[in-house]
Amino acid sequence: MQFVKLSIVILSSLFLVAACGRSGASERYVIAESKSYEATLFRQNCAICHGSEGEGKTLDTGIKVPSLREGDFKAVTEHQIHNQIANGGNGMLAFRRQLTDREIQLLVTLVKRDLRGQ
Repeated sequence: MQFVKLSIVILSSLFLVAACGRSGASERYVIAESKSYEATLFRQNCAICHGSEGEGKTLDTGIKVPSLREGDFKAVTEHQIHNQIANGGNGMLAFRRQLTDREIQLLVTLVKRDLRGQ
């Protein structure tokens, strides 16, 4: 009987730990709530076109700016993200003169880790 009670306690604990682990992983990073420097950089330089949470949007000119959270953009490498921010292209302005290389790298990390969850 003692073994059965112990088994139930152990199994219950494992399910609880597994459930807690899943809930944390599915939380969405919210740029507006972050006080990090990279979130501030995003709000100041990227949100005007990519949306306040990186969800993408259609500009008044009709240009569709891609989501940084989902879609085809998720397959882009860190190097490609860095190059896109620094040198622009495909409708995007270059930021290499407005941002330092360190700031660009912070934005690359924000996009990859926080917006894409990778």
